[in-house]
Amino acid sequence: MIACRAKTRVLFASICTALFLFTASDEGCAFDDPSDRGLIREIRCGVAAHDVDGLWSGSSKEKGPDIHAEAIFNRPLFRLFAATAYPDVGADVNTRGNTSKIFGGLLLQWEPSGPFFFSTGAGLALHDGKRDTADTDRKSLGSRVLFRIPVEIGYAITEHHRVTILFDHVSNAYLASPNEGMDTLGIVYGYRF
Repeated sequence: MIACRAKTRVLFASICTALFLFTASDEGCAFDDPSDRGLIREIRCGVAAHDVDGLWSGSSKEKGPDIHAEAIFNRPLFRLFAATAYPDVGADVNTRGNTSKIFGGLLLQWEPSGPFFFSTGAGLALHDGKRDTADTDRKSLGSRVLFRIPVEIGYAITEHHRVTILFDHVSNAYLASPNEGMDTLGIVYGYRF
């Protein structure tokens, strides 16, 4: 429990530091002009390590890489601390038959004038994993619908091509029992329209 609190504090401090660094620059946002090209702002695909050990959720039980696919909609919802929030939907499909999920929510994007950007957000995920199990190779997630928190750091190669390191955490936030939670960590290619 103490180790979990320490990891949560480290993650929180990292997010606050990144927010400070990215909001300290009050210059315009790179590649942040709204596109007139339609409903989708950006599409993404990539691979992620599934149920990574030693992050927010603690220990790992499930294995295999995930295939990540995501769409960010071209509809700004609001601005907060020099960031713009966009709705997003996506899926993480586990290649070994363990827990897969579909998700949706909002992604708050900080894009200073340089090529680096930072995103975080909140949403919900619907998974096909176990809610409560004694299997030693499967997570007990407690409820079918989980909260999802993504944290991303990326680099805009050009106006259209982007690479992102993605971390996401899903859990039921102790609204159900058990609540083992699950973390993924991956690399994603994005095409901005």
